[in-house]
Amino acid sequence: MDDVDAIQAQIARNMLTSGDWVTARLDGIPYLEKAPLVYWTIAISYKTFGVHDWAARIPIVLSILVLAWLTAAFGVWAIGKRAGLCAGLCMGSCVGIFLFTRILIPDVMLTFTIALAMWAFLRALDEEEPHPRLWAFVLAASLGTGLLLKSLVSVVFPVAAALIYLFFTKQLFTLRTWQRLRPISGFFIALAIAAPWHILATIRNPPYFSFSLHGGPGEYHGFLWFYFINEQVLRFLNLRYPRDYNTVPRLWFWLFHFLWLFPWSVYFPAVAKLSFKPIDRAGRARLLAICWIGFILVFFTFSTTQEYYSMPCYPAMALLLGSAMAEGGDWIRRGTRALSVVTGCAALACITIFFLVHNVPTPGDISSALGHHPGVYSLSLGHMLDLTFDSFAYLRFPLAVAAIALFGGALAAYKWMDLRAFLAAALMMVLFYHAARLALVVFDPFLTSRPIAEALLKVPDGKLVTEHNYWTFSSVTFYVNREALTLNGRYFNLEYGSYAPGARDVFIDDARFKSLWHEPQRYYLVAYQADLGHLEELVGKDHFSIVIASGGKLLLTNHPLERTGPADEIPHLSAGVKNTLAKPLVYR
Repeated sequence: MDDVDAIQAQIARNMLTSGDWVTARLDGIPYLEKAPLVYWTIAISYKTFGVHDWAARIPIVLSILVLAWLTAAFGVWAIGKRAGLCAGLCMGSCVGIFLFTRILIPDVMLTFTIALAMWAFLRALDEEEPHPRLWAFVLAASLGTGLLLKSLVSVVFPVAAALIYLFFTKQLFTLRTWQRLRPISGFFIALAIAAPWHILATIRNPPYFSFSLHGGPGEYHGFLWFYFINEQVLRFLNLRYPRDYNTVPRLWFWLFHFLWLFPWSVYFPAVAKLSFKPIDRAGRARLLAICWIGFILVFFTFSTTQEYYSMPCYPAMALLLGSAMAEGGDWIRRGTRALSVVTGCAALACITIFFLVHNVPTPGDISSALGHHPGVYSLSLGHMLDLTFDSFAYLRFPLAVAAIALFGGALAAYKWMDLRAFLAAALMMVLFYHAARLALVVFDPFLTSRPIAEALLKVPDGKLVTEHNYWTFSSVTFYVNREALTLNGRYFNLEYGSYAPGARDVFIDDARFKSLWHEPQRYYLVAYQADLGHLEELVGKDHFSIVIASGGKLLLTNHPLERTGPADEIPHLSAGVKNTLAKPLVYR
């Protein structure tokens, strides 16, 4: 793990070891911008299974499984067994769920709480429901839990979708509606769940109240200002400081949903044939799904956007797709034929590339064969443009597995037009994701710093320095579990917390680094090879010894070790280490 993965995992470890489950910290610096529930679940997993990278991923994995089940159960209750099964398949096997849950972000948990809130909302209003009070309380508990996952959007999304639905169904101003939803008791249930942490975090990170609409270097206004005004209001207006996030162009944000919902997005045209009249349970569920999707997509159209921000509307899309797939018809048959063509062409492409690179040599790791396109790294698949023809030689086995999966899916989609085709498509995606996992193993030296961390655990003790911001080499600090000084990295996520009273002084500049590096005490520096020239100018080429080079990253020390060489030997490693590695802002 690296970047966000290691950040989330390390925060959870810090909470577990320090006993402070209120304020998230990294390297002794308060990290105030995110809600804590995802950290708590990871810490509980550590408590159960021990502190391991795989243990940190268990809460996300369980959330995916439960979300797929919830979507299926919602579909069965509202539309029918076949529709529920298809909706569950869509939710559990679409590209977006795989892609955006590889990293430890709480969005899949948030998606679950919103989907549960929407189902509870419909059930509380359903005249045939024998326990409307129970479902009203489930709705409130879902909103309160969501506040501990991703703050205000967890309430804004479901409440806005529900209000729009009530308006279109002419129930917004009906007394019976509010009697069944019980908003007053529900408010206190949500408050009881979410308020304690917010109050404690405010008390422990003063000042308590600040209403400034401006943030800048050296300014610290406490937790409440940063968490609500800066992270919620100013971020929506794209005025947040520090601006440590990117935004995806609006058109791409909308169009990418055809990819995120693949392979099921081929059935989107069939959704237009569905009935959205709220005359029965199925019609009401479909209308709510449209309100649900529409509000979220419009909301982010007028705000800053990341591709995974729309994940909370995936269950609604899955319900519509599952409903259309269950009804069948010409558009479903056309979609299945289109899926056969698309996957067949993709399989042929994989097979062709496999044979073309069959005899291409593969010296070193894959970083030696990759290109560099930092302009697209704000996109989740931006690194795909780094792939060169030679780099596919390192991916021969994943290519073969992907070709088998895609060819099998294409054949099934051509042969069958019923439920068997849907089940085959889901199996195809499972095998394809396995191929993607195998490819990520090959990319490991390029995407992670774990090999450097493993080397650091085997050498004599010394103080650790990492270059750039904390995120850049976060897996090093996670795997070695030690604090580090950060060279020229006082920017982005930890900048605000670094000005908090009592924050650890971990940020150093070139001058201080030069002074420390010439001390008798041993220091280790983790840096990109592309920055080596600047470092050599700073302290002298003879003052660096190589411990390990991996994926274009280096572990250097100021005093020679056995079997290390001077920095001028690095160019002999491979041509690929001259690549500047990408430094994307995956999740902020």
